[in-house]
Amino acid sequence: MDHNKYIFPADRSKKLSDFRTDDKNSYTTQKSAEESLKQGVEQLSEIQNVLYAQDKFSLLIIFQAMDAAGKDSTIKHVMSGINPQGCNVTSFKAPSTEELDHAYLWRCMKATPAKGDIGIFNRSYYEEVLVTRVHPEILAGQKLPIDYSKVSPDHSLWLQRYNDINNFEKYLSNNGTLILKFFLNVSKEEQKRRFLKRIEDPEKNWKFSDRDVEERKYWDDYQTAYEQTFIHTSTALAPWYIIPADHKWFMQIVVSQIIVEKLNSLGIEYPKLTSAQRDNIEKGKQLLLEE
Repeated sequence: MDHNKYIFPADRSKKLSDFRTDDKNSYTTQKSAEESLKQGVEQLSEIQNVLYAQDKFSLLIIFQAMDAAGKDSTIKHVMSGINPQGCNVTSFKAPSTEELDHAYLWRCMKATPAKGDIGIFNRSYYEEVLVTRVHPEILAGQKLPIDYSKVSPDHSLWLQRYNDINNFEKYLSNNGTLILKFFLNVSKEEQKRRFLKRIEDPEKNWKFSDRDVEERKYWDDYQTAYEQTFIHTSTALAPWYIIPADHKWFMQIVVSQIIVEKLNSLGIEYPKLTSAQRDNIEKGKQLLLEE
């Protein structure tokens, strides 16, 4: 499968609306795709062991999406074979009082993965150019140098934040963090179907909030905010992947394959032992045999 077709181009030659939400590539049914996802999960498990052992690189996976696009289920299924000791998932919700006392990247910087680890952001610092753009009144509570309760933000603020984010990601990359950014691209019609399913299924009622429906009123505003974000932050170093999300099973296959492909591209391998280390291993073996 050619994964490059899911990249939002840095040359701005595409719009968000150019990306399909219902793509299934050559798969016809979910059953026909089950083996592909299984293989992806197994390969990811294997390469995580190498990543952890080498202890030189880290992986940061960022998921952004409209509500009900499938972020939680994708994390659950794609990462099902991962050793939890080397993986951490952080869900970013409304910032706390402590977090508001710091610059907006602070809380995310604390959660970036250590060498050898995988970090997953369920939403991220990108909320600061998405939800705050759709709801600029949020800025009034962020203790910024400009009082946005009195001044409306203009495009210069978003350009400033895009620049902050690009520099932050360049910094992480320069220090050995591979960044993979996935936008799970669900259609408005499919989102409605999933909301109704949450309402009609008692076991899914807990997932539903009336705020979800309220936010649908801003669908077009969010699409604009996302497109502008991709235009300014899909870079050669850390491109955005626009993943079709109307079929969750296909979305999970694509995400797993991209993760494996990009980790393999790092050329990581198990550490090679020095002669002194090999001697110590042999000595340890002899001591055990002589017990």
